[in-house]
Amino acid sequence: MAVHEHPHRSRGFHLPSLRRSRVTPAAESTVSARSDAPAYVFASLRLLTGFVFLWAFLDKTFGLGYATPSGKGWIDGGSPTKGFLGGVAAGPMESTFHSWAGDTWADWLFMLGLCGIGLALIAGVALRFAAVAGTVMMALMWVAEWPPAQHLSDGSPSMSTNPFADYHLVYALVLIALAVVSAGDTLGLGRRWSRLPLVSRTRWLR
Repeated sequence: MAVHEHPHRSRGFHLPSLRRSRVTPAAESTVSARSDAPAYVFASLRLLTGFVFLWAFLDKTFGLGYATPSGKGWIDGGSPTKGFLGGVAAGPMESTFHSWAGDTWADWLFMLGLCGIGLALIAGVALRFAAVAGTVMMALMWVAEWPPAQHLSDGSPSMSTNPFADYHLVYALVLIALAVVSAGDTLGLGRRWSRLPLVSRTRWLR
């Protein structure tokens, strides 16, 4: 018995309707929250990292009793670099760091770097410049601590826990990542900063 198909009925797969499905306000809100989540995570990371740098500057300047004892801050005549650079005991730049320890130019450059990077991160501006400056600073501090060394120059154990990766490299990578994703646009002044005439003409200032 022959089967006659309806002339207007197609066989096989049917394409879904092109009519726009109705999206509820609750669903739109959920999608928006999910898309904004990474931006807020990076913004939070930016603020925390900025506080690390800015706090180091404040503690070394005023001797707040954490890494820098009270009465030995920069304003009290102490040197922010003398203790750290003078204590370098391994690596190819050991003697160079000893010669820099306590020098006025080294103190000012180090402290301006801490303050500038910290303020830039917290405000969310000049993240590319902060990433470059911070990476150079972290690289020098990595060389100063020289994680590859198993023993110090006096023969004592270096107590290094990893021959390469340490927190200086982590901070450098964080700074680069924050600049790449424009983390200052969320919970920061990044968008306003990028619209300034000078900044809009000079991309590395963003």
